[in-house]
Amino acid sequence: MSTRTLSRIGERGFILVMLAFFLLPFLWLASTAYKPSRDIFSIPPKLTFVPTFEQFATVFRLFDVWSLVSSSLLIAGGSVVLSLLLGVPAGYALARSTSRYAIAVAYFFMAIRMVPAVAALIPFYLMMRDIGLLGSWIAVVLINAMLNSAFVTWMMFSYFRSLPKELEEAALTDGCTLFGSFWRVALPAVRSGVVASTLFCLMFSWNDFLYPMFLTRLDSKPISVALLSAYGTKDITWGTLGALAHFSTIPIVLIVLFLNRYFVQGLTKGIH
Repeated sequence: MSTRTLSRIGERGFILVMLAFFLLPFLWLASTAYKPSRDIFSIPPKLTFVPTFEQFATVFRLFDVWSLVSSSLLIAGGSVVLSLLLGVPAGYALARSTSRYAIAVAYFFMAIRMVPAVAALIPFYLMMRDIGLLGSWIAVVLINAMLNSAFVTWMMFSYFRSLPKELEEAALTDGCTLFGSFWRVALPAVRSGVVASTLFCLMFSWNDFLYPMFLTRLDSKPISVALLSAYGTKDITWGTLGALAHFSTIPIVLIVLFLNRYFVQGLTKGIH
């Protein structure tokens, strides 16, 4: 057997091991949603079982699932829209700035997104209480938009900076306004960057737990907070957790898989 063949077998074997390492816990959690309660902790574990929707029936009996999903969609969607409206123009303005501190400012925006969530929780909680938005999903949208728009600014700065200025100068020569050259030339040219930024913001907001936990009421909490209900004082109801996890993970996984190539490009593109 040639060295090249052995190397290929080794690479594929390593990939399979890593996939098993990361996916088996999720597969186990997903399978618990279809197991009868008595089989979840059976010793030895049952690899074959008769699927049941008992856990899903329990979830729909105990939770208003569609309200939880709707709240998640409102929070994630509102955060994404606000983040793009603020971050994309800011990234463009920063990329076209002639200041020598432009890159430093871009990294400052990135540093804002790195602030620990709990550090911003208390002042933002007090602020939302004083303006009367505490307990609504709008409060979560605003704080997520504040953090995510800083990330979008940093990311779009990189994309716009890599775009040749001559394209916009040609548009200006043809009679476009400054806004027209941005809207008709620059923005379509960095479409992949906008999609990648959207996906990052969507994942950040969809998976957010801390801010919705403390800033929303019971009727406006997203599904990420509802997952905590599976953790009791004495045990964890794994079947309920597995069933709820379906509604928490499937939408975001489908979106990321559908737009995967833009997501990978966004991960690999850096400031230069």
